Amino acid sequence: MPILELTAVSKSFGALVVAEDIGFSVEPGEALGIIGPNGAGKSTLFNLINGNYPVASGTICFDGRDVTHQPPMQRCLSGMGRTFQIPQPFERLTVFENLLVAAAFGAQEKESQVTDLCADILVETGLIAKANRPASALTLLERKRMELARALATQPKLLLLDEIAGGLTEGECRQLVATIKRVHQRGVAVIWIEHVLHALTAVVERILVLNFGRVIGIGDPETIMASSVVREIYLGMEV
Repeated sequence: MPILELTAVSKSFGALVVAEDIGFSVEPGEALGIIGPNGAGKSTLFNLINGNYPVASGTICFDGRDVTHQPPMQRCLSGMGRTFQIPQPFERLTVFENLLVAAAFGAQEKESQVTDLCADILVETGLIAKANRPASALTLLERKRMELARALATQPKLLLLDEIAGGLTEGECRQLVATIKRVHQRGVAVIWIEHVLHALTAVVERILVLNFGRVIGIGDPETIMASSVVREIYLGMEV
């Protein structure tokens, strides 16, 4: 049974179609990459999957249940975690406190019951030395790491990553990819929107290509990147 399945999902804002008849599934523990030019509807798709936007038509099933009309909070409690392209931490809280809030909410437990979990995640994401610093004092890489750490603190079965490698140096990107690989190897399913293709292909088993809100291809990375349609639309190359 897929961990996530979209069937004929569509969404418009007035005359602007941002998702048109989108259908695909993700198996438990699978990593799927999503690529497409700016304005293709990638982040909008995440907003539909996690409930930030209501769908106009179609269905979204998560972990065997229809969540099409569930609010984002309920989807998170069911095991769906997400990072955002622009990190938005609680800046007046420390890094550790940011994780405590996410972990307590995701597990519906008292903060005292999730402190060890938060400490383990800070170690895994390379933030343990910054645990007591205010989130406002973090560098871009550290903010990206904390965005990932907060999503992991909710103990997701499915992790949605929105351009988490954007703006990082080559070395920082390698560190982030290594962390995502470890998470994926533990059996967490991942859907990753990314423009840094070498980072994406180091993790995912399949790639889905979006253009103007429509799926134009899905398959293994080598096949997708060799596609003449993908090269013309995404890479801007004449074939």
